[in-house]
Amino acid sequence: MHSCPRRYIFIAAFFIVLGFFLQEDEEDVSVHKNTVVRQMVREQFNSEVKNHLEAFKEMQKTSPGLQHASYKLLAGAPPQEKKLLTVGISSIEHPHGSHLLDTLHSLFQATSDPELAHIIVLVHLSESDPERLHRAAANISGPFAPHLESRRLLVVSGLLGDSPLPRPLPPSQSSPCEALRSRQREGHALLMNFASELSEYFLLLEDNTQCAPRFVSAIYWTLAAWRELRWVVLEFSSLGSGQVLRSSDLPRFTSFCLLFPEDAPTHLLLSKFRLLLAQTVPIRFGVSLFHHMGNRSQLEDACFPVEEDRVFGEADNPAAVVHTDMLSLVHIGPQYAYVLNEEYYFTLDPVEGNHLTVILDSPQRVNRVAVLTGTSEQGLYRLHQGQVLLGSEPIGDSGGCARYTLLGPLVGGNLDQRVFYEEGAVEQLTCIQLLVLESQESWLLIKQIKVWTEYEEEEES
Repeated sequence: MHSCPRRYIFIAAFFIVLGFFLQEDEEDVSVHKNTVVRQMVREQFNSEVKNHLEAFKEMQKTSPGLQHASYKLLAGAPPQEKKLLTVGISSIEHPHGSHLLDTLHSLFQATSDPELAHIIVLVHLSESDPERLHRAAANISGPFAPHLESRRLLVVSGLLGDSPLPRPLPPSQSSPCEALRSRQREGHALLMNFASELSEYFLLLEDNTQCAPRFVSAIYWTLAAWRELRWVVLEFSSLGSGQVLRSSDLPRFTSFCLLFPEDAPTHLLLSKFRLLLAQTVPIRFGVSLFHHMGNRSQLEDACFPVEEDRVFGEADNPAAVVHTDMLSLVHIGPQYAYVLNEEYYFTLDPVEGNHLTVILDSPQRVNRVAVLTGTSEQGLYRLHQGQVLLGSEPIGDSGGCARYTLLGPLVGGNLDQRVFYEEGAVEQLTCIQLLVLESQESWLLIKQIKVWTEYEEEEES
């Protein structure tokens, strides 16, 4: 991406002078209008939080959680200071053998030394036979000795003791799926219970996972952008794992597990848990950081059906008009940010409350949205603080939408997220709004806004 074109410098100077006369009034109107929108979003969400929390608070008063669980350290030692992120892996016996060692190799190969300083990898081994348990721990101790010695890897095994979590049913009293799900949930509960004091956040992975390079950095910057927002679960994959929770929520989640049958799968319980805490739709990012490795057995496919990664083709931006209250350069209108080519939209000194809003000609079922700002090479001219809102209930005469909900904040000047709809809601959108949250004295380049309304496999069918 090339830098600011010189032919626009003279025009920009004109706009700077003009801005001294016009900017104050425009700022007042823009800030007031968008403050109202953000206030509506906050009030709607806070109301939902209050409605859902009361029942859960009552349950917590009487639930002892996993206070009586006991653990054995098999390899490594806990970190001496609290980390940013615990990468938690619960390993159970698989019909086709374990991919745990391959998962650990993938994880550490995808993580740089600076990233390793911020994480602890916690492995919980679920194995009732002591000989097999110690053999599994020994298989980890050899190739990963440096990580064990540096307290970056910890291997444990736990027992529920007198904890009230329902035990796995005996094989004679359960179906194969019930027994497998029950072992999985027990392993996850023991894993999360142990992890609750190790770090600020917790990432759940399965023991057959391929990790994308620098996934820790991607999660770090995402958490920084979402820090002041309400969320319960952030999803970095469409698998049943790759989900991040606050570690402070882990004891509540293990208590929450007590309310459900022993064979309820963990990913389903996490979905119900976020609903209870008023996160009404998944927060899932457009590019998966984690993928399955190896072949799963027919039993595992039947017991743990997972949503395969959707194959998105090129964005298919439906017809729309684009409005903004930012200062536009001559011959460079806001529509340039929405056209799927090499053109882009440039503006100068955006202020808090400024917006660029895409208003679709007709309501669409949008599945994914990406907003890219700044140059590709050096990240110049990106939006430092912004978020994307999704709108419905269009107002006449291209006035935008009456109702907006938050999709998410920009992470490093960009956003790429899947779009989900609340149960019972109209699954169509009319507006996509980029909102400036903090004034910046610099150029702003809005490189592209991409919208997907169809999946590639649906188009081919």
